[in-house]
Amino acid sequence: MSHSNPEIEARAKEILSTMTVDEKVAQMGSVWSFELLDSGSFSTEKAEALIKNGIGHVARPGFGTGLDARQLAHFNNELQEFLTKNTRLGIPAIVHEECLSGFMARKATIFPQMIGIASSWDPDLLERIATIIRTQMRAAGVHQGLGPVLDVARDPRWGRIEETFGEDPYLVAIMGTAYVKGLQGDNLERGVIATLKHFVGYGMPEGGLNWAPATIPERMLRDVYLQPFKTVIDKAGPLSVMNAYNEIDGIPCAASRFLLTKTLRYEWEFEGTVISDYYAVENLHTYHRVAFDKAHAARLALEAGIDVELPRADCYTTLVEQVQRGDIPQTLIDMAVLRILKLKLRLGLFENPYVDTNSVAKTFDLAEHRQFALEAARKGIVLLKNDGNILPLRKDIATIAVIGPSADSRRNLLGDYTYPAHMPLIDMFMPRNDAPHSTDDILEEVAPHIVTVLQGVTAKAGPMTRVLHVRGCETNDTAKNDFEEAIAAARAADVAILVVGGKSGLTPDCTCGEMRDSAILTLPGAQEELVEAIYQTGTPIVLVVVNGRPLTLGWIKEKIPAIIMAWLPGEEGGNAIADVLFGDYNPSGKLPVTFPQTSGQIPLYYSHKPSGARSQLWGDYADLSTAPAFEFGYGLSYTSFQFAKLQIEPTKVPKDSTVRITFDITNSGERAGEEIAQLYISDVFASVTRPVKELKGFKRIALEPSETRTVMFELPVASLAFHNEHMQHVVEPGTFEVMVGHSSTQISLKGQFEVVG
Repeated sequence: MSHSNPEIEARAKEILSTMTVDEKVAQMGSVWSFELLDSGSFSTEKAEALIKNGIGHVARPGFGTGLDARQLAHFNNELQEFLTKNTRLGIPAIVHEECLSGFMARKATIFPQMIGIASSWDPDLLERIATIIRTQMRAAGVHQGLGPVLDVARDPRWGRIEETFGEDPYLVAIMGTAYVKGLQGDNLERGVIATLKHFVGYGMPEGGLNWAPATIPERMLRDVYLQPFKTVIDKAGPLSVMNAYNEIDGIPCAASRFLLTKTLRYEWEFEGTVISDYYAVENLHTYHRVAFDKAHAARLALEAGIDVELPRADCYTTLVEQVQRGDIPQTLIDMAVLRILKLKLRLGLFENPYVDTNSVAKTFDLAEHRQFALEAARKGIVLLKNDGNILPLRKDIATIAVIGPSADSRRNLLGDYTYPAHMPLIDMFMPRNDAPHSTDDILEEVAPHIVTVLQGVTAKAGPMTRVLHVRGCETNDTAKNDFEEAIAAARAADVAILVVGGKSGLTPDCTCGEMRDSAILTLPGAQEELVEAIYQTGTPIVLVVVNGRPLTLGWIKEKIPAIIMAWLPGEEGGNAIADVLFGDYNPSGKLPVTFPQTSGQIPLYYSHKPSGARSQLWGDYADLSTAPAFEFGYGLSYTSFQFAKLQIEPTKVPKDSTVRITFDITNSGERAGEEIAQLYISDVFASVTRPVKELKGFKRIALEPSETRTVMFELPVASLAFHNEHMQHVVEPGTFEVMVGHSSTQISLKGQFEVVG
């Protein structure tokens, strides 16, 4: 998608022509926001020392300064005033911040973590959420968001799987497109730059370990891992891309000219900026050891195609001398700076670098924002099991025991890139004299009101219902101090709601999130033993899992009658879970990732090759079935749906045409509900091996009891293309199987069409 504007191009070139090498290289760098602070206020003295030649980016003031909304807007205004009035050229800065599950700033709305949003299969909802994020960021003076994450994630051991849209490139692309459209908006002067990350292969690391090599051959790289990036660039026009930390076949992504220049710029004609992930340039020297020193690292990154080094100017400061010595051609610097200047012009920063400090707080924590957070949390909850229709619970039930380490925890409902989850990092990496201590007690000071599961259940239960609460154990501790109290509460109750799972974040006490990878995927600490102790009481159990990654539940899956996967549902999580438990909301979420039975099955994903997911000759492992615990696309409802009357037109179609696939869906149960109809396609025979099935369409359909609706998918034949043995992107003639159903394995309708010509 071209963003060329002759007027902006001319202005950017004119500015570039007036710049010194020092000023150009300054635009290719960044500064941490907290480095410009003194006693909680913007420091002109520190700015004189750090950004006297201007600066390209300012990193993460929403989190880095710890300021509230109005103070944050004031800080950003003072920053821009310094740059426009106290530097020679007066070039404003692009201010960036994280925005994974909301703008990462004090009191900004906290939506569900993205794996939960993906479980909604609702791109329209996500676009509206991204619009709210955009409104809050722009109001505070922030112009670029470090999202969305488009990593195709096929290893649940990897801690960052919670930040992704799951294992399927089509679903990732659809959700990513919606996010970018919402964040950037129709007019970038009021929008926020979206940053596609992490480019590329980060979601399939060796051993599930963060930053580990991604062993991905080129055909799979192009057909699976690059595909969402290409689709989102074509359909939504994002203006920035961030490299991944990992290497592919010996080349770190930050040093890959194949990825960042040949593929991104030459093949895809991407015109925005490429920014480094934090410290990725330095890591070419210190971590990957492909650069002899920081200067060499800077040269490798620049030649590969990275325009801006984040989070602070470090390696790229050596570019001044390298250009002056002739080690790096001036044209490489000029191309990068030109792209940066064009973005600043498109953002309207030269005309209006300031924001209204009096109105910014009015964009935070509005009632309508909480409603979207609630809707997203509800739609992302997946009902995994409901034997005997134990759910929904009656509101006149006499006694409910709410047990578990996450039952009354606000912190455990939040994803890793939320303000509270990052607070422990302040003392470790960003010392601030005004930083509060990171405890659950001060969440109300730094976050919007977070509703716990206990609070949600208590509010939703009938006036005569008695609600008992015992933690039972801690999240990640083997001590069983409260087991006896929990057992007593369960015995006294008609039903026990066990709220279990992990804690998402980046610090060692966390069990999922960035840098928190898992080898075994079981419930942490003593939680599985707690579940077993409550199970032995004979009281009916509803298990609510609040966690950022799939878990292998083992015997729990077989014995516990009702299981809900709530992911990390954000500020309205407690209300959303209670709505599902009591039937005020009929669950409709579907899994965006496969749940393995055991970590020994990994990698395990639905779109495997014909020879995958089975052992020749007997199929299964010697000690376990190869089947997943829960498949991709799976999710139950309190009602039932039936598919019928599949029609495929035409049955013979040329390569440049479209196939129309229609069918009826009926709510055959007694409750209103929503089903997510899923379309899968299989290339029956091809010149290279192809997946046994691939998601090619989905629609969320709301139906009243006995209501029938006709659904139509329009399938472009071009979407069936793949890279053949000569690495050409082609659609081959042949027979294609059509599969429509409730999940990747629950297929109700099948048919075929033929591509001819």
